[in-house]
Amino acid sequence: MTHPLIPQLRFARSEFQRALDGITAEEAVKRLMPMNCMSWMIAHLGRQEQDYWLIKAQGKILVPEVREWAASGGPATTPPLAEAWQAWHTIIAAVDPYLDTLTTDVLLTHYVTDGQRHWESIGTQIRRTTYHYFYHIGESQAIRQLMGHQNVGDFVGHIGDEAPYIPETR
Repeated sequence: MTHPLIPQLRFARSEFQRALDGITAEEAVKRLMPMNCMSWMIAHLGRQEQDYWLIKAQGKILVPEVREWAASGGPATTPPLAEAWQAWHTIIAAVDPYLDTLTTDVLLTHYVTDGQRHWESIGTQIRRTTYHYFYHIGESQAIRQLMGHQNVGDFVGHIGDEAPYIPETR
């Protein structure tokens, strides 16, 4: 059975996609200073998922471009919308089977990279990723409003249907 934190992450992802639904390729790469552009957000969240669930967990780099497009502390970039979404979808498709294997016992552990224990547990990283999506949902909605978009959506959507609270049993 999939751990209850995983549907929450998947719900955050679906809300992120909903938040960016309807933006044009031109809008996606527009920067309203000091914010990053929306296509960068897509690459950035793809990079986080790849870093956590593919590189740290499995030693795989599937989409190296996202590491360039959304380098932590690196220069601002404006990746093309279609390429950012393609990279994100590719990463998510590869990540999901791994996420389905996570148990409470595993979520309490920490990745070890180059002999160093990561400072956060895997479970905390799941939560960090989930909340990170909602941070960028808010940012994207602010950008869309500044661009003049009307009726950008009410958030949080259908959580009761898509990711209801289910008590975990060990």
